[in-house]
Amino acid sequence: MGCTSCSTTSGNAPGCQSKGSCSTGNCGKMPVFNWLSNMSLPLGQVPFDIYEIRFKNGRKEFFKNKKSLNIHMGDTVAVESSPGHDIGVVSLKGELVRLQMRKKNVELTSEKVKTIYRHASENDLEKWSLARSREQKTMHRSRELASQLGLDMKIGDVEFQADNIKAIFYYTSNGRVDFRELIKQMASEFNVRIEMCQIGVRQEAQRMGGIGSCGRELCCSTWLNDFRSVSTSAARYQQLSLNPQKLAGQCGKLKCCLNYELDMYVEAIKDFPNSKLKLKTKKGTAFLQKTDIFRRKVWYSYTSEPSVFIELNLDDVQEIIRQNKEEKFPESLEMYVVKVYKVVEPDYENVVGQDSITRFDKGKSLKKNKKSRSKSHSSNQSKNRYKPKTHKKKKLLPSSQNR
Repeated sequence: MGCTSCSTTSGNAPGCQSKGSCSTGNCGKMPVFNWLSNMSLPLGQVPFDIYEIRFKNGRKEFFKNKKSLNIHMGDTVAVESSPGHDIGVVSLKGELVRLQMRKKNVELTSEKVKTIYRHASENDLEKWSLARSREQKTMHRSRELASQLGLDMKIGDVEFQADNIKAIFYYTSNGRVDFRELIKQMASEFNVRIEMCQIGVRQEAQRMGGIGSCGRELCCSTWLNDFRSVSTSAARYQQLSLNPQKLAGQCGKLKCCLNYELDMYVEAIKDFPNSKLKLKTKKGTAFLQKTDIFRRKVWYSYTSEPSVFIELNLDDVQEIIRQNKEEKFPESLEMYVVKVYKVVEPDYENVVGQDSITRFDKGKSLKKNKKSRSKSHSSNQSKNRYKPKTHKKKKLLPSSQNR
């Protein structure tokens, strides 16, 4: 809940009583704010009788109110399905539904526009909650069956119909999958009609949701519903490092937000010179090192001094390019310089005033040798000290010699 009225007070959560359609837009997934709700229709115009109904994980469809029911945003209604009926929440009504249908290319007389039966009763809600409670166990069991059959697919979500007659299995796969045997086993085990729906990895991330690297909820699970292709050129235009771990989202694809500011970068880069274009001066030829689009700064270096970075304004660079086209060459880039940077190369030969980098190792080795010698000498002394004296036995001579 995003609004303060939904917070818990004295052990109770009163809520805003808008059934998920409050202006904060945080009570449901893929919420919509009806900014035409407080506007009255022109005289003689009948209210639009088609409503947008939201189901599990942001799935939305359009239904017609043929019975002229008094329906408001946030109401739970029973709608037509194939087969049976389903239960969803009214997410949008009025003229905005007409705009959404035009955006999604859905005709008013299309077969996709089905009928709203009634407001959901308590019996309908009980059956709905019972069907929803089966989804998690069914998903795990279906994954086991797919693994036993050796199918290269991942079942990411299961959605049961409210009347417990049909179940939709959403899966991802790199190619075509022959799941006819899988459908037979699942139909016999779950006793429902099986419908398989293949989705992409981005649609899977949209259904699962999560937190992005920016710290906010994923765009695809909150407001983004059209997925445009994202290429690595978008990162190059924005001068981002081509690190796949940073550029990829939770779906494993390039982040959709790389396209948000791409047009602005493409428009701004048009004013900057080509990276292959060199500036010619009387002092020498300079080549481009780097650019800063936000500050409109450019850094050049002479071919004879590549470690010296000369910071220039973009307007000055364009002036030098114009002069080069007229076969005019300025004295040097220092005439237009903003700041000069020199890359200092570290000296590893004499860092701390000593020539040998193994001087500490030698000292340690000498100390170790002295210690080892002293230890060996003391050990020998201790051995000799505690070594018992042994008396040599004299050899006995024969009796003739003893005489």
